[in-house]
Amino acid sequence: MPFLQTLSQPQLRVSTIRCIASIIRHFFCAQHRAAFLPGRIRVAQVDHPLDEKIPFAPEHIGEYLDFVPSWIRSLGFMLKTQGRKSFATACTFLDSMGALYAHAGEVYQRHLSTTKRPFYLGNPRFIPLHALDPHLMCIPSLHVMVVIRTYTFFRRELPPFAEKELYQSAIDITESVLFVKQHSVNCISAALYAMSCFEPELFPPAEAARFVGDLFADERLDACDAREIRSHILSLYQRFLREGETARGNGGHWTKPLVDFLKALPPQ
Repeated sequence: MPFLQTLSQPQLRVSTIRCIASIIRHFFCAQHRAAFLPGRIRVAQVDHPLDEKIPFAPEHIGEYLDFVPSWIRSLGFMLKTQGRKSFATACTFLDSMGALYAHAGEVYQRHLSTTKRPFYLGNPRFIPLHALDPHLMCIPSLHVMVVIRTYTFFRRELPPFAEKELYQSAIDITESVLFVKQHSVNCISAALYAMSCFEPELFPPAEAARFVGDLFADERLDACDAREIRSHILSLYQRFLREGETARGNGGHWTKPLVDFLKALPPQ
C-alpha cells in the first residue's frame, strides 16, 4: 500500500500525516459536526432540472468509490517506478491534496449544500454512503476536485501515464457522481471553478472547457441531453470565473461566487 510506504519513510511521513489530518478535519469532522448540530450553517438544495435527464445508474458505484484509490495508486506508481528521487514530488502532491480539502472547506464552513439522492441498497457498496455520508458538502464536489488534481499534477510528472489513464479516469468518475445521484450538474461547475482558483496554471479555463467537452461523449446519454448538460456546466463555470474575478478585484474572496450562488437557492 502506498500509504504504508509513505508512513514508513521519514521523508514522506510528515506530509502523509498532514494530508490525512486535513482530510479528516475538513471533510469528515466538519460534515458530521454539521449533521449532529443542524442549523448552525445553512444548507442549500442544489439540484437542477437537467439532473433528471441523467438516469440513476447504480452500476457506476465502483467508479464513484474509486476517486481516492485512483490517486493513491498514482502516487504508488510514481514511487515504484522512480524510487527515492520522486520523494520530494510525492511530498508536494500529498501536501497539495491536504490543501485541496482545506480549499473546499473554505466554502463548506460558510454554506453547506445537498441534493436529492435515492435510498438504494440493491448493491452493498451503497451502504457506506447512506450510513456514513451525511451528504452536506456537494458544492464544490470534492470528488471532481480530487480527480482533476490527480490527472493535472501527474500529467506534469508522468505525462504519458496521466494523459492516457488518469484523464479518462477523471472523466469516468465525474460522470459517475451524476449517475449515482451524489451530485448535481451544478456541483461539477463549482468544482471546476474551485480547481481553476486552486492552481490556475494546471487547470486554466481552456483545460476546463476541454474536460467538459469530453463528458458523456460515449453516447450513454441522449446526444441532445448530453450537449445541454455540457453547455450548462461550462456556462455556469464561466459565470463563476467572471464573478470570482470581480470579487477578487474588489478585495473579496474566491469563494464569494459559490456562496452567493448557494444563498440564492432554496434551503434543504
